[in-house]
Amino acid sequence: MKKIYHLSTCDTCKRIINELNLPEDFQFQDIKTEAITEKQIEEMRSLTDSYESLFSKRARLYKELDLKNKSLTEEDYKKYILEHYTFLKRPVIIYNNTIYIGNSKKVVEAAKKAIHG
Repeated sequence: MKKIYHLSTCDTCKRIINELNLPEDFQFQDIKTEAITEKQIEEMRSLTDSYESLFSKRARLYKELDLKNKSLTEEDYKKYILEHYTFLKRPVIIYNNTIYIGNSKKVVEAAKKAIHG
């Protein structure tokens, strides 16, 4: 699978997509206009260690809902990601059954190396 879950309105996502110079056979999913399905989040989860690793604690709603002061379970993380796209740490890149989550330099470099050798 060659897929990237991103937000087309996010400058960081745009910069990373440009930087990665993704091949034409990559599938792009704008998570704002095409919501993540339960099947998709479960696929992502199968490639990483937890739903928490897919969850963005930088989301404005995270602060608004005061989630940092709540004890969240794996099911809670999954539920919040499915409820609102901003809870997905992005971009999420899936390339040959390896997942790259988020926008840290280290993650972006690892994805770039995998995609372009």
